[in-house]
Amino acid sequence: MNKRTLITIIFSLLILLTYVNAETVTKTGTTSAKFLSIGVGSRANGIGNAFVAIANDASAMYWNPAGISQLDHVELVANYSQWIADMSYSYIGMVFPTSQYGSFGINTTYLNVGEMEVTTEQHPEGTGEIFHSGSYAIGISYAKNLTDRFSIGGNLKYINESISNCVADAVALDVGTLFITPFRDIRFGASISNFGSKMQMTGDDLLVQKDIDEQHHGNNESVSAYLATEKFDLPLLLRVGLSGDIEPSSLVKATWAIDAGHPNDNTEYVNFGLELSFFRNMINVRGGMNKLFLEEREENLSLGGGLNLNINNILINLDYAYQSFERFDLTHQYTLRLSF
Repeated sequence: MNKRTLITIIFSLLILLTYVNAETVTKTGTTSAKFLSIGVGSRANGIGNAFVAIANDASAMYWNPAGISQLDHVELVANYSQWIADMSYSYIGMVFPTSQYGSFGINTTYLNVGEMEVTTEQHPEGTGEIFHSGSYAIGISYAKNLTDRFSIGGNLKYINESISNCVADAVALDVGTLFITPFRDIRFGASISNFGSKMQMTGDDLLVQKDIDEQHHGNNESVSAYLATEKFDLPLLLRVGLSGDIEPSSLVKATWAIDAGHPNDNTEYVNFGLELSFFRNMINVRGGMNKLFLEEREENLSLGGGLNLNINNILINLDYAYQSFERFDLTHQYTLRLSF
């Protein structure tokens, strides 16, 4: 089987997956670790999270791990987002490309919920005690060019969520492919994210005293027991997308992108966006729309911009984006990228 046939089969299978397991009843709110669904990077956020077929910086480890094979310099990305309900969301990733063995990467994601006051049925206004809650993921990535136009990649990650004295964890894999087509170098990307084990809460807060035989008297009525919680799937997501460049002059370039998403906990949706670059990519302006055609859509317009500087052969990218919602306040993302 030659490479062209293999590539055709892979693409056909990925596209076919968008139609598999279609459900008439959505499963909104039935998955765990939903922080994994928050987009990474101000550039991607600014173009409506339509990034699976662009994926050409270190944040590609989140969107499409195959994309890090496009990098030819060590790159560090740090992203901070003021998320909804006073939560903060951070992502740090670093990619190490090699000419012979492919590209390697490490990344970490952290959602900080902050401190909250303990409330009970007897003390609805608070007991005076404080508890913490948060989520994080740590991943390692690898990608390689199989041809000058086709690459594959993966990201293996450990996921952890905690609330007070309870914790749940899982291991998951993201896989992706990226293909530069012969037609005007339009790029086709596809990825499957968060394929892994289910999550189940365990911990000391689930320890209770139980009478295991309430029909009989005289037995121990205070046996220590743990409450059993349900196991929940991770937010599995299939993305497919197209992107391309239009260069009307040497000083102006437009990059367009469109993605389709098929999540396991909601209906299908489409993202699209546009990036305008001026003065040889020194200044960028971006705009996009999120989750079009999604039932009970919440995310709306995204806008952003960036500044790229080269100082002593170190490329510095400063990016910003904000996203609007139907019912929530605006969110803001700030990203710093360094290539050296």
